Amino acid sequence: MVKFIARPNLFWFCQYCGWTVYAILTEVMIKIPGEEPWEIHLPHLILDTLSGFGITLMLRAFYSKTQQLNWLTVSVNIVVLVVASLLWTQFKWFSLQGLYGALWTPMSWFDFGTWTSASLTMLATWTAGYYGFKSYLNNVEQREKAEKALNLAKEAQLKMLRYQLNPHFMFNSINAICTLILKNENTNAVNMLEKLCDFLRYSLYTEPLAKIPVSEEVAILKTYLDIEKSRFQSNLDVTIVTDVKCDSTLIPSLLIQPLVENVLKHGMLPNQTLKMNIEFKSTTNGITISVIDNGKGFLEQHGCKRGVGLNNCQDRLQLTYQGRANLNMGNKKEGGAWVTLFIPAEAGGSQ
Repeated sequence: MVKFIARPNLFWFCQYCGWTVYAILTEVMIKIPGEEPWEIHLPHLILDTLSGFGITLMLRAFYSKTQQLNWLTVSVNIVVLVVASLLWTQFKWFSLQGLYGALWTPMSWFDFGTWTSASLTMLATWTAGYYGFKSYLNNVEQREKAEKALNLAKEAQLKMLRYQLNPHFMFNSINAICTLILKNENTNAVNMLEKLCDFLRYSLYTEPLAKIPVSEEVAILKTYLDIEKSRFQSNLDVTIVTDVKCDSTLIPSLLIQPLVENVLKHGMLPNQTLKMNIEFKSTTNGITISVIDNGKGFLEQHGCKRGVGLNNCQDRLQLTYQGRANLNMGNKKEGGAWVTLFIPAEAGGSQ
């Protein structure tokens, strides 16, 4: 769609070209049945068109000062329109008489009524077209502003969700590094610190609204899990299975990490070896991502709540895909919980 809001000069140029064509055609239709010779017709037609064009320029300048239409502004506009029609009529009459060499020949009441009616009709038609286009452009502008505001709000919300790193993860990771240092396990401490730096660097410098390939998401997810494995040692067993077909499919960055973090924070039983299976599977029209664990499950008697991670993920999916993606969750019969996401297919490189 051509955005006239962004190109007002082009719009008004097109409008006045239309006005010129309209005026010429109207004047020609009026003059063809007349008895004046063409050496009078043609220059008078040019003078009529130019004067009408100039009057509409002045009318536009006057109308543009009108912020809203009410009985007062409408009344004033009608008066101005009538005065403009009278002036145009007088100019057309005296220019015609001037071409005949009789500048001060008075008008008859019949000529005055006929010519003024024609002038008023043309200027009233132009005025109606002006306000019609102005109303249309105002509506377009309001819609564009509303859409822009909505997009900005969505972007701000997405960025907020994207930057919701759980502070507990940071504190726990730093504490784990300190514990390794106190145990003189300096090599493990350095490795964990490097992993933490890599993860934080990726989190902070990746565009929050970007979509990345599944392969990149899996890579950063493994970095996150390496940090957590350093904390939980043998109490954490994670398997990641990826369908090769969906490696290049684009998904929101760091979408799965909050789900895994939610399991570690809310789903782990005391003295339990938590097993977690994460699978990325290609489907006909998208990909399915599942996170399955053998922890507490979504049971109120175990004190397990929904958690920030699940809400975060669901909100991002809704804002990004507008209902085309979904998140489902539930409990396994043998114990534990599952979360499944469906994301519509979108292949490509990193954005």
